Amino acid sequence: MRRVARRVAAFGRSMSAVAPELRTPAIIPLSIPYRTLTLPALRLAYSYRSDPGPGIDVTEHRVGPIEVLVLTPTDGSTPRPAVLALHGGAMCVGTAQLEAEPAARIARQIDAVMVMPNYRLAPEHPFPAPLDDCMATLRWMREHAEELGIDVERIAVFGPSAGGGLTAAVAQRAFDEGIALRAQVMIYPMLDDRTVLRGDHAGRGGLVWSPESNRFAWAAYLGRAPRMSDAPEYAAPARRVDLRGLPPAWIGVGDLDLFYDECVDYAERLQAAGVPCELVTVPGMYHTADGLRRKAPTIRRFYAAMDEFLRTHLQAAA
Repeated sequence: MRRVARRVAAFGRSMSAVAPELRTPAIIPLSIPYRTLTLPALRLAYSYRSDPGPGIDVTEHRVGPIEVLVLTPTDGSTPRPAVLALHGGAMCVGTAQLEAEPAARIARQIDAVMVMPNYRLAPEHPFPAPLDDCMATLRWMREHAEELGIDVERIAVFGPSAGGGLTAAVAQRAFDEGIALRAQVMIYPMLDDRTVLRGDHAGRGGLVWSPESNRFAWAAYLGRAPRMSDAPEYAAPARRVDLRGLPPAWIGVGDLDLFYDECVDYAERLQAAGVPCELVTVPGMYHTADGLRRKAPTIRRFYAAMDEFLRTHLQAAA
């Protein structure tokens, strides 16, 4: 009983720090910890197919072993810029179909083709399988640019949470392989496995995404528990030493998010390396608050800044 009482008290303290406009009872079910026993239920919950809404054509394709969803604005001229959009879900859950609605919003806002791979999931398919699938999709986009209506000179990569971590990894690997990207956009990205090894999170991680869930997700993705000494190249993008030459970046994160410190640190290191990087931090915002309170003024401003960044870098001449 004491343990339960402590958890309830901690949850209450975390909730009191949330900006009033971002509070919602939906935080409670989304705070279920990621564990081996809860993973099947979480995958079922995240199998929902969202509706892209009007003005968007949706097609499905196969790229190697995976399905790829392509969202194209109905009106307008081609070729268009394109965004490789990588869904979130801790590397363990989630689908492109779940995030079709927010991706369609971006497609309409910036008049771009959104290409969304259903990359393979850990722990059944640990690193490098998810990243390999994302890179294969990027190459497929370029190879089939004409039929997809894509301008290969104007491609960006985007993702939230685990998708944000994959976004950073794709940007690094694409640069190393000589594939030019216009921009990388990361919403509270999962960048650094070493966060698991920290004992003090300054009160962060009390809502939705916890240190316990983070430990499970990184172990599932790496195929082993994180360790301070090393991680495979590209698996934990924050470990990369030389960030010079990477595409312009946008990073958005709330100050209650467990990933706050690693996101701020990565943004500052990108800036120090000469990479244009816009960092947006939101007081009182927890992990995935944007998905729960999309109409809140804070979230509208958050999205507007992201949209403007993408529009600026994708619509500019080469």
